Amino acid sequence: MPIEQLCKVVEMAPLNDSTYWMTLEVGQMVAEQGLRAGQFLHVACGEGLLLRRPISVAYALDDEPENTAALIFEVKGEGTRWLAQRKVGDQINVLGPLGNGFAVEEGGRYLLVGGGIGVPPLLGYAEAFHKNTVAVLGFRSADRVILADRFRNCCKEVYLCTDDGSLGRHGFVDAQVRDILEQDKDFTAILACGPKPMLKNVAKAAAEYGVPCQVSMEERMACGVGACLGCAIQMADGTMKHVCKDGPVFDAKEVDWNV
Repeated sequence: MPIEQLCKVVEMAPLNDSTYWMTLEVGQMVAEQGLRAGQFLHVACGEGLLLRRPISVAYALDDEPENTAALIFEVKGEGTRWLAQRKVGDQINVLGPLGNGFAVEEGGRYLLVGGGIGVPPLLGYAEAFHKNTVAVLGFRSADRVILADRFRNCCKEVYLCTDDGSLGRHGFVDAQVRDILEQDKDFTAILACGPKPMLKNVAKAAAEYGVPCQVSMEERMACGVGACLGCAIQMADGTMKHVCKDGPVFDAKEVDWNV
């Protein structure tokens, strides 16, 4: 059951000129509510803004004296600009935990595929499974790359791709995913998060090589609890599901990629 509470900012740092790392004390959300990477928190951003902003959890720790959660977000508008101006010691209003993280199993081996701001929700899984993970991270250009060193510290291998070729492989992540699967299909699952076109291509590659694939969908959200239709997406069986409540993580085979 999601709860609303004030959370204290205990860490705030820029990762580049538009992306920020924020760590919050989240009370007992981790120990009692089970908050984990891949879920999200609905954050109130300023007094005059009606709608909260959904921000994915990069990792959550059951620590003393307080549980903490790391949120990594990109400044895209007035709300996230306000959030980026918060200081250590400030309090922000948070609703959570919301949504579902990736379904993983102890001892599993995972191929992590992230694009842009879809990279942070995979960090907790990289650090939890360490050398049992291989990561493919895609960005627009070299100056947009974030968290690469954190992934290198724990993953067996990390492949970087950039749209403009300024760092790593020139092109989209699905080409790198195909090259990896051509050599090694022995993954428990692919865990992917990023823009829908990227997810569609990764899901297609996974299906071709017979590797299970879970995708974390990005959609605009209003209520965050499934009460409105703002984040509804169509499933392959013709039904509609809410990204905020039923997701954001889905089995790739469930999603209708043709709408």
